[in-house]
Amino acid sequence: MIWYYVLALIIIVVDQWTKWLVVTYMELGQSMRIIEGFFYLTSHRNKGAAWGILQGQMWFFYIITVIVIFFVLYYLQQYAKKSPWTGLALGLILAGAIGNFIDRLFRREVVDFFDFILFRYDFPIFNVADSSLVVGVAIIMIATFADDRKKGSTRT
Repeated sequence: MIWYYVLALIIIVVDQWTKWLVVTYMELGQSMRIIEGFFYLTSHRNKGAAWGILQGQMWFFYIITVIVIFFVLYYLQQYAKKSPWTGLALGLILAGAIGNFIDRLFRREVVDFFDFILFRYDFPIFNVADSSLVVGVAIIMIATFADDRKKGSTRT
């Protein structure tokens, strides 16, 4: 079970290190082409949530994030031993929540930099913590769906 916390710590360190690199070596708004027409590193700041919603509502994010962290820690203690996939997912969610929380606390904004263009759609710029959150939530959704299917097949 400790491995889920170690994973979260590693992701938090990588998240903060990559954000530090962006803040230190790139000007705000600067973009570096990695793969033409597909992937760029773009120095961006977000004072809201995903896709820039709820701009400037820092107290809301502080409160929600603390609640989420406590719930994730509780569920890690309850379910990680029983389900490795749930433990992995919760570790990823914990890392993502803490990574962006650190930004909000110390920078009053979140540093984003991964910038993808998918089929001419300029996807919202994101960071390592965001990726960790999305993958964690996706694993929980898949595991829940698989568990429901398994339970459904044992009922018949």
